Amino acid sequence: MNATLDLLRTRRSVPPPRLEAPGPDRETLDAILAVASRVPDHGKLAPWRFIVIEGEARQRVGETLAAIHAADNPGADAARLDLERNRLAHAPVVVAVVSRAGPHVKIPEWEQVLSAGAAAMNLVVAANAAGFATSWLTEWFAYDRRALDALGLAPTERMAGFIHIGHPAEIPSDRPRPDLAQIVTRL
Repeated sequence: MNATLDLLRTRRSVPPPRLEAPGPDRETLDAILAVASRVPDHGKLAPWRFIVIEGEARQRVGETLAAIHAADNPGADAARLDLERNRLAHAPVVVAVVSRAGPHVKIPEWEQVLSAGAAAMNLVVAANAAGFATSWLTEWFAYDRRALDALGLAPTERMAGFIHIGHPAEIPSDRPRPDLAQIVTRL
């Protein structure tokens, strides 16, 4: 196998609490994001965009998430509010991948959504290739309009996911993968 196939074959998601500093510096992150943007994009629409959440912004967003959770769950205890407050604080860098898919005279919305997913996966692969570990998650706040508004998403935008990037404190063991006989049809 070659290095690219080896990377794809061995890549593992690392849970955010197991990601630690350092994260990518600005130059490295910009290179990762440039690779992330090199995906199939029928019509050259760039139906996605990235929001970088790093440094103190992770805590600011976390405070917003804790406040939303507290408003919806008045009986939430301090431990649960701390969990919400720290959702984006574990990894040194979190990149939100935003889908800007929408109606178009020529490009089906489904293709635009797939392009956003491809951008997220390219981001994961590029970060791993640069020596980092990642975890692609959504969580409840990816679907909560108040959280999306706080992150600056337009009413027509949706969250494709949050890519947590850092160095692994430990690499988890592999999980079972699909049996090709169960997922491949040959005609």
